[in-house]
Amino acid sequence: MLTQDIRNLLDIADLNQLKCDLNSLQPVDVGEYISELPEKQRAIAFRVLNKTQAIDVFEYLPTEIQEELIHSLHDIQVVQLVEEMSPDERAELFDELPAGVVKRLLQQLSNEQRQATATILGYPEGTAGRVMTTEYVRLRRGLTVGEALSKIRLQDGDKETIYYAYVTDDNRTLVSVVSLRQLLFTFPDVLIKDIASSHVVKVRTENSQEEVARIMQRYDLIAIPVVDREDRLVGIITIDDVIDILEEEATEDIQKLAGVSGDEEALSPPLVTIRKRLPWLLAIMGLYIGAASAIAPFQQVIAAVPVLAVIMPIFSNTGGTVGIQALTVTIRSLGVGEVTPEDTLKILRKELLAGLGTAIGLCITMMLLSLIWAQPQERWVALIAGTVMATNTMVAVTLGTLLPMGLKRLKLDPALVSGPLVTTMLDTIGFLTFLSMISIALKVFHLQA
Repeated sequence: MLTQDIRNLLDIADLNQLKCDLNSLQPVDVGEYISELPEKQRAIAFRVLNKTQAIDVFEYLPTEIQEELIHSLHDIQVVQLVEEMSPDERAELFDELPAGVVKRLLQQLSNEQRQATATILGYPEGTAGRVMTTEYVRLRRGLTVGEALSKIRLQDGDKETIYYAYVTDDNRTLVSVVSLRQLLFTFPDVLIKDIASSHVVKVRTENSQEEVARIMQRYDLIAIPVVDREDRLVGIITIDDVIDILEEEATEDIQKLAGVSGDEEALSPPLVTIRKRLPWLLAIMGLYIGAASAIAPFQQVIAAVPVLAVIMPIFSNTGGTVGIQALTVTIRSLGVGEVTPEDTLKILRKELLAGLGTAIGLCITMMLLSLIWAQPQERWVALIAGTVMATNTMVAVTLGTLLPMGLKRLKLDPALVSGPLVTTMLDTIGFLTFLSMISIALKVFHLQA
């Protein structure tokens, strides 16, 4: 509703009222409203923000809109915005900008911010070093609590978080950590080293961002220090970054399971949607050709036993669903750290036991359906249909467990095993087994349809 009000103010060019309204709102809300405006109106709405509000709002805008605004604003305004961004947010923006624009902006940043950004950009994507921020509270061991609090008050107002302070030696080696709570409830003349904890949960710059998220979730941390190979403190990762990581990873896994390429969004332009989906669909069509090829040699068998045309789609849909169920549970468990490849046999044993019960239920249902649909002379098909359904169910839970576990063991993303891939494999196996058994039965027992 407020977005419509903003559009109305833009339409009637009441910029004074628009400025008053936008500057009175929370930055995150303004960022959302601006994101929903048409492209031509975004720059106008952003320009009416006061300097402080504009800096705060800019970090809440999607990267593509940040890039769009950078091209529409004057260089001085752009440099002010980029200078005030946190180093990790700035690095994320620079990843999306053309190299020439990044080079120009880096040259205009202060030495401190330029060095911080270059440090983050120097680490591979998806690692802790790439998502960390270099804005953190660092204390020396020899300080007293009173001196530490004074330092935080006077110098560290722009830090990402002050709830944890990290204690280092002269070589910036991480020694211990102290919380703001401890500082506030300790006498001013007590030394930091006497209250700080040496049991520091930390990650290294080369750790994956998924691993960082799992560690922070495990220990209920709102920030975690990042150290290099020499154990020197180089940055921290905060809980807001971890939430973004978890959302990004969950979105990526869901899209891969569905056979969707990249970070497609619901409101992506049609051409973007086509570009991201069509390659997957063409690849999946190629896989389906394999399943169809398994059926092609048995056209005469299907013609001789017409009820097979009714039964076979049930094999396809049911077997694929069973496989996707096992696949989804396994990938999710690997993703959140509940299991590791070392648990493969344990998970497989559980899936096979559950699959056995499922197989019996599906076998009986398949036999009953075959008896209902088949002509009197075709009812012998029910026995084979039930047997193959049970077998295909056991194969489905096996593939749904072993494929992602195998990829994880090879240090690959388990979500690379998409639902359509598993479904096609099961279709091929099920059709070949079912039609081969029907063909053998027709020849050996001289059964007539």
